[in-house]
Amino acid sequence: MTAQTETGWVVVAGLGPGDEALVTQEVRDALDAATDIVGYIPYVKRIAPREGLMLHASDNRVELDRATHALEMAAAGRRVVVVSSGDPGVFAMASALFEALEAGPKDWLDLDIRVLPGITAMLAAAAQIGAPLGHDFAAINLSDNLKPWSLIETRLRAAGEAGFAMAFYNPRSKSRPHQFAHALEILLEACGGETLISFARDVTKPTQEITTVALKDATPEMADMRTMVIVGNRDTRRIGRFVYTPRSAGEVSS
Repeated sequence: MTAQTETGWVVVAGLGPGDEALVTQEVRDALDAATDIVGYIPYVKRIAPREGLMLHASDNRVELDRATHALEMAAAGRRVVVVSSGDPGVFAMASALFEALEAGPKDWLDLDIRVLPGITAMLAAAAQIGAPLGHDFAAINLSDNLKPWSLIETRLRAAGEAGFAMAFYNPRSKSRPHQFAHALEILLEACGGETLISFARDVTKPTQEITTVALKDATPEMADMRTMVIVGNRDTRRIGRFVYTPRSAGEVSS
């Protein structure tokens, strides 16, 4: 199959955290120019059907198949947008597309491929909370679909003991409700019971809910797959209804 770079292209685009006002104009322009939209079912549903546009929705565990299909269509001259929620480079489709590119025909390397950033849920949640990620922080996906739970435990403990604030994606699903309970135990030991933890559910949507408690008071039921969880460090504090982490830490040289 020969790449037709004069007409075919692939854009991996971030649709933001949910509010349509947070989709960038660059992404809107790509969607308007596309002949095909590829993505996980709920994200494709966010795209309005129109004449000349084909929607290719698929399950959430077929990322490589989805990416390969997008590249095949672009090589055949189609204008393809692969949609992700949030930012496509944060636990999303950009990495899957490049993995498929690496495994595919060499002529795919000549395709016009672009990644368009979006506002990821971590940053949208942090903005609603205040500035909990104001200093060094780590972003961790708590799903063990693509990595072992033992590795997640190691990273949680290391980040907590190192004093990072943390943002957690996919904290607690129906199929693995016990794991977030264990994560809270690790965080309590590594970060201390007074460290603040925030639960941001349905960020930027009309049903948004923000809850902040001390780690010692957090329970697993406070999170689900629609919740972004942000844990501060020992310097994170409340000011009125806001939570923030100071920009300085430890001894600062003059």
